[in-house]
Amino acid sequence: MKALPLEPSVGPVAIGSRIRAARQDQRLTIEQVAAATGLTKGFLSRVERDLTSPSVASLVTLCQVLSISIGELFAAPETHLMRKGEGPRIHLGGDGIVERLLTSRSERRLQVLGATIEPHGCGESELYAIDCDVDVLHIVSGELTLRMTHESYDLKAGDTLSFSGREPHSWVNRTAHPVEALWILAPAASGSGG
Repeated sequence: MKALPLEPSVGPVAIGSRIRAARQDQRLTIEQVAAATGLTKGFLSRVERDLTSPSVASLVTLCQVLSISIGELFAAPETHLMRKGEGPRIHLGGDGIVERLLTSRSERRLQVLGATIEPHGCGESELYAIDCDVDVLHIVSGELTLRMTHESYDLKAGDTLSFSGREPHSWVNRTAHPVEALWILAPAASGSGG
């Protein structure tokens, strides 16, 4: 059996933007990183722009100062593509609504739900709360009223309302036109939404 010859990749691995992002996350200047690592500002600037590659020893030192692992620099980014209409349907209550989960089921930092609300569709008659810190409602098209304990908001296309997910609320489409809306929950709600 003949082994397939593997050719090394011809281009360097671009890690500079990840190093820059890690430095900025730590709120460090290039000068501070240079002082902590013993590397020059010019060298660090070239590394961040992928104009040069650091040695293994320099990379280890740089990662220690930036509190990241070397593996993080080379890991493939986590991506999740959800095409229109492909998200799994969910039903969180209410009448005249079709909801789809637009983020990965495993995503815990954030949850996005797409909702199509039929004319005169409405949420639960009693106000309810969501197990998340922040609930954001964005109206893509149409008009929707969001009811809360002490206030009511009439929202139109392009409007975005942010509130505590634990704030009791419900919604109603008082018009003869459908509504397209996005519910964004952070962190992802455990078993409920919108």
